[in-house]
Amino acid sequence: MIYKLYSIAKNTFVEIIRQPVYAVIIAAAVFLFILSPSLTMYSLDDDNKLLREIGLSTLFIAGLFISIFSASTAITEEFDTKTIITTLSKPIPRFLFILGKFLGVIGAVIIAHFIFTVALLMSIRHGVMSTASDSMDFTVIMCSGVSLALALLITAFLNYSYDFKFTSTAVVLLSIFAFISMTFLFFIDKDWKFYPANNGFHLFDVYASLLLLIALFIITSAAIMFSTRFNVLVTLSCCIGLFLLGLISDYTFGRLADSHLWAKIGKVIVPSLQTFWISDALFNEGVKVTFNYILSCGIYGMIYSAAFILIAVALFQRRQIG
Repeated sequence: MIYKLYSIAKNTFVEIIRQPVYAVIIAAAVFLFILSPSLTMYSLDDDNKLLREIGLSTLFIAGLFISIFSASTAITEEFDTKTIITTLSKPIPRFLFILGKFLGVIGAVIIAHFIFTVALLMSIRHGVMSTASDSMDFTVIMCSGVSLALALLITAFLNYSYDFKFTSTAVVLLSIFAFISMTFLFFIDKDWKFYPANNGFHLFDVYASLLLLIALFIITSAAIMFSTRFNVLVTLSCCIGLFLLGLISDYTFGRLADSHLWAKIGKVIVPSLQTFWISDALFNEGVKVTFNYILSCGIYGMIYSAAFILIAVALFQRRQIG
């Protein structure tokens, strides 16, 4: 059973990272991260705080599109191409099929989120050049440029010589070079000296990225649930609606939960995605994000993700195939 689960998850992961839209979203998000230091230098407040907030927003939105597109197509394409008939004709339980699809999509979401996070951390380390006396961080510029260039050049060579799939190879290589670059930048400062204490990275940004990843787990599980019954367009609409409603869940349901039954039910059904958004702490010096908060949010996200997957299994059990 473990081998079957691994096979389904692996095939789903490979199919997703081979999709052109997957690579396009990653390329667009990385391009926005590169531009963000230049776009945030005209604020009237602290430019670097605005850089963080815009970077986290880009991270969340890009991850949202990755998770929704990946999860919604993972199952619906099986129905469109009729391959699900062949898959389920084998001794594979339906709950195992859903779980494997979910794990495969999560793998694709994690690798994209990692690339986004590295791009975010690099842009934050470079910072905003607010004055003429500010200097560029050529260490970051060189590492990011070399990583992108090597990933594209090696991918082009492998695609031309050995017929490797361009999109999936580029994504995998970019994630590997991104990890190497982050390891190098952790120890080397902007003056090319070994100075880990002045590497320009902050634990707050890592915590913020982890929280957003947990929120993407919830969105992914919800997309899997919707896609067991609906087509891609309806699934996309439902997920975007859940995302928007989750951002205002505390205001819409939380403040009325004590006096109205419908608000109490809505508060339970709709996950509060605002819980995973901590950019407000940037403008409130008295707010500290602790590891215990990350842990409690992780448990909160696991509960909702498991609930959505269980509902997806129940819906898929009753769906007629063929």
